[in-house]
Amino acid sequence: MDLLLIQRDALASSLVGSLVLAINAKAAGQEVGVLFTQAALAALARGSFDWPRELSGQELRLLLADHAARVGAPVCGGRGDGRQLDAKALVARARDAGVVLYACPIWSALLGLDGGLPQGLQPLDAAGLLELIHAAKTVIGSL
Repeated sequence: MDLLLIQRDALASSLVGSLVLAINAKAAGQEVGVLFTQAALAALARGSFDWPRELSGQELRLLLADHAARVGAPVCGGRGDGRQLDAKALVARARDAGVVLYACPIWSALLGLDGGLPQGLQPLDAAGLLELIHAAKTVIGSL
């Protein structure tokens, strides 16, 4: 694997940065994976990704939605005041682009997700996690 991104927090801003980078790297011919762990795995399985205070509020939400296409990010909510960048749909877009999405075995167990991982996430065991990290040419934490 050329690039492994580790997504640990449940901030939509971090998720967007990581997944847009992953999609672009895949489009450039790199072998790319994203490892979901901690709060990011919990948000993907049971909740939602929240925006940090500095990027929240209607004005910024609309600004991000209006410019999402520039980075290939999906938008939901139509064209009106409800539009926003769709972080969860970006996960599906990354998967469809060929980015391999992994679930951390430690946090899968702690969250009780064994056998019930979010759609499209590949399970790993402890040995597989170590091999994934060891084999990656570059490992980057959340962006």
